[in-house]
Amino acid sequence: MGNEMLSAIEKQELKDLLVERKNIVLTTHTNPDGDAIGSSLAMMHYLRKKGHNVTAMVPNSFPGFLEWLPGSKQLIIYEKEAKKVQKALNEADIVFCLDYNSLSRVGSANDVVKRCEAPRILIDHHIDPETENFTYCFSTTNTSSTGELIYEFIDLLGDKALIDKEIAENIYTGIITDTGSFSFAANNEKTYVITADLIAKGVDAQKIHKLVYDTFSENRLRLLGHSINRRLIIWDNLRTALIYLTKDDLLKYKYQVGDAEGVVNYPLMMEKINVSILLSERDNQIRISFRSKGDFSVNDVARQHFKGGGHRNAAGGKSFVSMDETIKRIKEVFGNYKEELNYKLSY
Repeated sequence: MGNEMLSAIEKQELKDLLVERKNIVLTTHTNPDGDAIGSSLAMMHYLRKKGHNVTAMVPNSFPGFLEWLPGSKQLIIYEKEAKKVQKALNEADIVFCLDYNSLSRVGSANDVVKRCEAPRILIDHHIDPETENFTYCFSTTNTSSTGELIYEFIDLLGDKALIDKEIAENIYTGIITDTGSFSFAANNEKTYVITADLIAKGVDAQKIHKLVYDTFSENRLRLLGHSINRRLIIWDNLRTALIYLTKDDLLKYKYQVGDAEGVVNYPLMMEKINVSILLSERDNQIRISFRSKGDFSVNDVARQHFKGGGHRNAAGGKSFVSMDETIKRIKEVFGNYKEELNYKLSY
């Protein structure tokens, strides 16, 4: 049920660890998404209800369509307030590591989190966690989201009654954003049982869908149109599509954090496409997002070739060469998987 990596003894140790008031720091991954933010805020509210002193940190800015989430203004952005985070980590009794499997995923906060001597508790659903870097691992890939694992963690500690509307809204947002509103990674009965309980606790599913998905700015919508109309490449023989966004593209459409969210999913709407890739050019690197259908693992490709990783059907990576060179490199890499890519899904 999501606690495959916790022994009975460890469960009791965690309960004991959280009995008395502690200084707790919550950390999550760089470029935080709905699951990262929702999980962090749900844990923040829960732990404060238990009487703990909680600091919730995100490495950098998060998308504006998540700013409505209860407690979001209390998140400390490391890139803007590094000293405040460092002070909290120096005084921490416990550090929670949410929605990432490697300390490298906390970006510029990596070293300061690594130096912290407090026990680190991992709650995550990504493949191959670096277990040696965490004191406790509450981790499994057999779940929709870290948000779902937060619910299970609270339940594990016997505190399900503490889940109020604020906590439920944050957990629900983590689940819907990491499943694309239940369109993938959502074939487990448990996900719907948990979701039903969250709705019973006051979640308005229709309202949250509007707040997350119906808040596009005009520039964001025009960027999406430009992406598909002018920046889409199709490699028919590889059943692969690639969208690339240059720095000039982002500047032209006044890019804000989160504006490219979901763009990578659109090419998968084509029957002939099994893999979709989004390249987004930043100051000193190109960010890569991979998505796939069926059994083709973009996680393996990202880990082996592009300094990244994630899930079987959704992963990220990086490139430190030009856009043209990156596209050429991706085509070469995926050319090696031609046979694996030419499958037809049967539903």
